[in-house]
Amino acid sequence: MNRHFKPLYSARLRWAILTAATIAVLLSIVQIITDPPLLLGERWFSGGGWYQIVLASVAGGWLYTRMDPVSTRSRWRKRTWMFFTVIFFAQLLLGLWADPVFLMSGELHFPVPDLILGGAIYRWQIGFMPLLFLITVLLSGGAWCHQLCYFGALDAWAARNSSRPSRLSSSRRQQIRLSILTLFMLAALCFRLFGLSSLWATVWAAGAGLLGLCVLLFGSYPRRQMIHCSLYCPLGTLVSYVKQLSPWRFCITEQCTHCLHCTTHCPYGALTASDIQQRKPGQSCTLCGDCLPHCPHQALVYRFPGLKSSTAEHLWLCVGVTLYICFLMLARI
Repeated sequence: MNRHFKPLYSARLRWAILTAATIAVLLSIVQIITDPPLLLGERWFSGGGWYQIVLASVAGGWLYTRMDPVSTRSRWRKRTWMFFTVIFFAQLLLGLWADPVFLMSGELHFPVPDLILGGAIYRWQIGFMPLLFLITVLLSGGAWCHQLCYFGALDAWAARNSSRPSRLSSSRRQQIRLSILTLFMLAALCFRLFGLSSLWATVWAAGAGLLGLCVLLFGSYPRRQMIHCSLYCPLGTLVSYVKQLSPWRFCITEQCTHCLHCTTHCPYGALTASDIQQRKPGQSCTLCGDCLPHCPHQALVYRFPGLKSSTAEHLWLCVGVTLYICFLMLARI
C-alpha cells in the first residue's frame, strides 16, 4: 500500500471499528432491557436479536468507510436515507396488513414528522418520540434533517437531489420558517385549550401530512429545491434552533476566498453569498457536508470543543452513522 495513503486508511479503519463497536453496545442495551423486544430478529426467534446486532454493527462499520471520503459522502448519504425511508414505510404496511410483529408496541400514529411537535403540545406531555428527537439533535446537530427523517428523503427525491440555490436570503427564509412554526404550534395549542376531540385532532394530523405531500409535489418537485425541509417543515425549523445546544458547529474559515462554488451545492439553502460574506452558514444548515467536496480551498470545516477539525469530522461521522443504523434497526410506528 502506498505510504501516503496508509495513515488515512488506518484512521478510517479505526473509526469504522469504533462505529461498529458503538452500535453493538447501544443495540445490546436495547436487546437486554426492552420487553417486549424491539429488535425484529428477537421477535422472530429467541436469540435472533443478537444476530441482528452483529449484522447491524458490520453494516455500520462498512457504511462509515463508504461515507468517510468527502467525494462519496453525499451519494451514500442520500442512498442510505432513501433506504431508511423505504424500510420504515414497508414495515408500517407489513405491520398493518400482514403481521403486527412489524409494529412497535404502543398506539398507532400518523407517520408525519411534524406531529412529533404538534402531538406533544396537544397531549401536553413529552413522550418517547419528542424525547428521542431532542436527544438526537443534541448528539448530532442536524442529522435528524439530513438522514434520519423518513419524510426528508422523499423531499430530496422530489427535488431530484438538486442543490439549486435559493432566491431567498437566509434571513427571509428563516422568517417564513418561524411563521409556519408559530402557526403550527398555535394550532396545536388551540386544540388543547379548547378541548377538541381526538377526531378533530386526527383530521388535523391527516391535513398536516397531506399539506406536506402537496409541498413536495408542487413546491420541491417543480423548483428542484427541498422546499418541504428547508422552508415548510416546523420540525426542521425547531432543529435549526435546538441544534445550537449541540456542541457541533460547521464553520467557514479564513481560507475562504468568496468564490461561491459551495453555494450551488447546499440542499438546504444555508450557503448564500451573504452567508459567505459573514463566514457563517445560514440557520438552515444541517451539517450534512454536501458542500465539502466543492470547496477548492478546504475552507468548510466541522468544529467540536477541544478537537482538531479533522478529528471533529471523524467523530461527527461516527455519531451520524451510529444513529442512522440504530434508527434503521428500531424506527417503527
